[in-house]
Amino acid sequence: MITVTDLSLNYSGTPLFAHVDLQFDRGNCYGIIGANGAGKSTFLKILSGELDSTSGEVSILPNVHMSVLKQDQNAYDAYPVMDTVIMGNQRLYDIGKEKDALYAKEEMTDEDGLLACHLEEEYAELGGWEAESNASRILQGLGVGTEFHETIMAELDPRLKVKVLLAQALFGEPDLLMMDEPTNNLDIDAVNWLEDFLLDFEGTVIVVSHDRHFLNTVCTHIVDIDYGKIKMYVGNYDFWYESSQLVQQLVKNQNKRNEEKIKELQDFISRFSANKSKSKQATARRKLLDKLTVQEMPASSRRYPFVGFTPDREVGKDILFVTDVSKTIGGVKVLDKVSFIVGHDEKIAFVGDNENAHTALFKILAGELEPDEGTVKWGQTATFSYFPKDNTPYFQDCEDDLVQWLRQFSKDPQEQYLRGFLGRMLFSGEEVNKPVKVLSGGEKVRCMLSRMMLSGANVLLLDQPTNHLDLESIAALNKGLEAVGCNVLVASHDHQLIQTVCNRVFDFTPEGKLIDSKTTYDEYLARQREQGTV
Repeated sequence: MITVTDLSLNYSGTPLFAHVDLQFDRGNCYGIIGANGAGKSTFLKILSGELDSTSGEVSILPNVHMSVLKQDQNAYDAYPVMDTVIMGNQRLYDIGKEKDALYAKEEMTDEDGLLACHLEEEYAELGGWEAESNASRILQGLGVGTEFHETIMAELDPRLKVKVLLAQALFGEPDLLMMDEPTNNLDIDAVNWLEDFLLDFEGTVIVVSHDRHFLNTVCTHIVDIDYGKIKMYVGNYDFWYESSQLVQQLVKNQNKRNEEKIKELQDFISRFSANKSKSKQATARRKLLDKLTVQEMPASSRRYPFVGFTPDREVGKDILFVTDVSKTIGGVKVLDKVSFIVGHDEKIAFVGDNENAHTALFKILAGELEPDEGTVKWGQTATFSYFPKDNTPYFQDCEDDLVQWLRQFSKDPQEQYLRGFLGRMLFSGEEVNKPVKVLSGGEKVRCMLSRMMLSGANVLLLDQPTNHLDLESIAALNKGLEAVGCNVLVASHDHQLIQTVCNRVFDFTPEGKLIDSKTTYDEYLARQREQGTV
């Protein structure tokens, strides 16, 4: 469907990627991955025709209906929701408006009548008579109820706007669908619906996403942008990641046990092909893995930070007791009589849409906010480290460089020791001398994680730690939280992280009531579906 030939792009005189040759075929879903700044969104814009390359070409088969997820939330503020969605097929929308204008005339000429006949014929061929019902089905699937379908876009909540723009991209049965971060700001119901939609989608999907669970569910191929090259691999994200790690090890041991490592890779391919395909995917997609050989496995030069937490002491029997805690913020009750006890080895996921409740409770646990009523009691041996959702106060107006900034949180002030921690988070050489106030969002998060690693705490409180992180850093954090031998309380939108790390789930109703489930996240979702609440 799309052929990329000898594509190159120079950005401000620097090559971003060069000599790219790829083929995107019908029926497959391609996930574009790469470190922050690698050029994922830029490459997607070149494929969609929004941006020109420096050299090479992108060829799309004729008569292909391409749909692109729009990023400007305010572009359709003057239009009703239903019209905005139908604009996903611009020709259909234009014909509908032209027909309406003809029929609104007091008197129609013969020429008008002939034009109306032609328009009606094309309108029917494009599915115009089913347009509103199809648009409504997509909107409702994404959680935009019928009460909003005639609302002007400017009046919508931003989170609903995101869903409407996604519905626009999905509308009209496109042959080719391109999306940049489609799961951002979507609730779990909408993400699940989108996954099911894409698994049944017969066209070609090209998507940029930092959501590993989403990439694992829908992707048949991974397109990796890595140090100026763009390569395509068969399989989903986990397969790409695990196989790339194996290949890295193979490269390191070229003269040691090569045959054993190759056998390990072959066994890995066999296991993945047999067991890791989602049942909803077509047999033809699953069989794509059969074509994969060891020589085609990815060998990434991408660097991963190291995230590891080592408590100074083991926590005792009594850890945390929360009793009847309530809190009202801005006239809204976000916590209502919340009570729970944290037990040994419990790692708790904060999930659901009531993020105000999550943040309020984290601040109360960390002592940054007082409850209106109720009590919080920490055990004598419990020490906590807190990762706030908003880290601005830690960096705002700060003139310190990275070493100076980290020193205030360390028992050992020596620069060599601090550089070691910063190096684990990919800050090396002269990078450690730049002021923290100029750091990017992802760099600030890595600094905050370094601060937590230095703390020696035996209880970790993390409010949305994956925000601003790239896939490599999210994977490293996931690995670190899985391995740590202490209590973890974490709020995150990353399905894979909370499923693999946590063994207890907290959800909060809109009224601030706690729903406490001592189970994994997937088991919690399955139970909610059985009860008809997800």
